[in-house]
Amino acid sequence: MVHPEFTLLGDAVWLDFVNSARGRTPAPPDLLPDAAAFARWTRAQRLMQLDGGAPYPTIRDFRRQLTALAKALDGGLQPPAGPIAAINAVLAASTGSHRLTRIGGEWRLQFAPARPLAPLEAIARSAAATLADPAVAVRRCAGETCSLFLADSSPNRSRRWCTPAICGTTLRVERRRGPLR
Repeated sequence: MVHPEFTLLGDAVWLDFVNSARGRTPAPPDLLPDAAAFARWTRAQRLMQLDGGAPYPTIRDFRRQLTALAKALDGGLQPPAGPIAAINAVLAASTGSHRLTRIGGEWRLQFAPARPLAPLEAIARSAAATLADPAVAVRRCAGETCSLFLADSSPNRSRRWCTPAICGTTLRVERRRGPLR
C-alpha cells in the first residue's frame, strides 16, 4: 500500500511493523520514533487504537523481537524462543472464543475476538498467522540497499522484491547497464 509517511509493502501487518525501522538505504530513519508516530502508523494500517494502547517502550521492544524473528525466518533458521514468547504474551491478552466455521467446504476452528484487537494484538496475530502457514516464507528484499522484509506466498516462493516497481526495476536496469567503469 502506498502511504506518504510509512512503507507498507510487507504483505503482512507484522512485517510492515518490522519494516518501520528498515528501508531502502543503508541507514534508514526509524519511522516510529515516538508514540505519536506509532498512533499514525496504526491509523495507516487501519488498526483500532484502544484506550491509549501499550506503553511506547513495550512497542519498541516488541518490534525488536519481531525483527529478530524476521531475520531468523529469512535466514532459514528456527524461530528464536524470545520472539515466540513475546507473541504468545501479547496473544494471551486477547479475549474471545473459538468458533467452528465452514470455509471453502471444510470445517475450521477459528478464534473470534470478543472486542476489536489492540494494535499489538493485531501485529502478534499477523506474525502468528505467518508462522503457522507453511505456504508463506519471509524474505528480505533482494535490492542491494533495501533491508525491507516481505511475505512470499507465491506458488513457488520466488518473490524477491518488496515492490518490483522500485527495487526490482532498479536492480534490473543496473544489471543491463553493466559494471561501472
